[in-house]
Amino acid sequence: MEQKIQSFLSRLSELESVLGHPEVFSDQKKYRAFTQEHAYLSEVCSVWNQLELAKKQLQDNKEMLSTEKDPEFAEALREDNQQLESSIVELQTNLERLLVPPDPNDNRNTIIELRAGTGGDEAALFVGDCVRMYKLYADQMKWNYDLLSCTPSEIGGFKEYVMVLSGPNVHRFLQYEAGTHRVQRVPETEAQGRVHTSAITVAVLLEPDEDADFEIDEKDLRVDTYRSSGAGGQHVNTTDSAVRLTHIPTGVVVYCQQERSQHKNKEKAMRLLKAKIVETELEKKNAAIASTRAQQVGSGDRSERIRTYNFPQNRLTDHRINLTKYNLDRVMDGDLEDFSLALVSHFHQEKLQSPS
Repeated sequence: MEQKIQSFLSRLSELESVLGHPEVFSDQKKYRAFTQEHAYLSEVCSVWNQLELAKKQLQDNKEMLSTEKDPEFAEALREDNQQLESSIVELQTNLERLLVPPDPNDNRNTIIELRAGTGGDEAALFVGDCVRMYKLYADQMKWNYDLLSCTPSEIGGFKEYVMVLSGPNVHRFLQYEAGTHRVQRVPETEAQGRVHTSAITVAVLLEPDEDADFEIDEKDLRVDTYRSSGAGGQHVNTTDSAVRLTHIPTGVVVYCQQERSQHKNKEKAMRLLKAKIVETELEKKNAAIASTRAQQVGSGDRSERIRTYNFPQNRLTDHRINLTKYNLDRVMDGDLEDFSLALVSHFHQEKLQSPS
């Protein structure tokens, strides 16, 4: 590991020199790639330096403790050593997770699509809760998010909700959210206090880059406009501003009614349509991708799940990595990073062990 870190430190020094040259700014694509690599290497080296400092401090403390005669100071050293040992374990874990190499898609804009599955109204409410969770997570990670499409539920929450998120490592940390999320809790409408089980599905799509060589031919599109409506059928707009796009060759259908402008709704719908078509094309080229995504997303049935949110026990379990934590309240407030890092590390190790 030390040899790898030394190569990172050397590369970091190179990048700092390169980024200091004014001509680098002329190629924005290259400049963006350099700054992203610099940010990643800086984080790795920062954790490494903290780890080395903690190890040295622990060693110094142990040497002092071996000759210390003052019982009070010796006790203070032992307490400090306990904290340092705990910190060293945490820093080593963080470093191992950070050493998962960057992927070209790590910083790509990512669309997440949440849909209510088994459980009716309760599932729709949980979609709303998870939308809030991902937005709070995005706030913590300094990501931006933008609503593309949603269908509100009559009693609250959403039947479906689609948003695009952008920022550093957004796809790296969100890609493994795809799948069926099961919730166990007492619904507000439950008079007997019984725990109900519901499920929602989350799909994760990469948004095509603006400079990607991909265009949709207008003649392959059917564009329908209609009047926007909110939950309960209440008209929220008196003009036909809502847009539904059908891509005739693939049969992919998307819609957007969030904006008052038909032009803006079409623009957002096109972003979602492009992402879905690109994914469809990838699935055609690689049957394994189609199989994996089908397993991940499933049908929304409660028996298929990647994660269980148990509210009575404040417990969250990710079944793919057998990770259970009793901090569900904090996770629902956006504290998802521990799960994201563990998933990134797990699937990287799985990839290394699988035959090429």
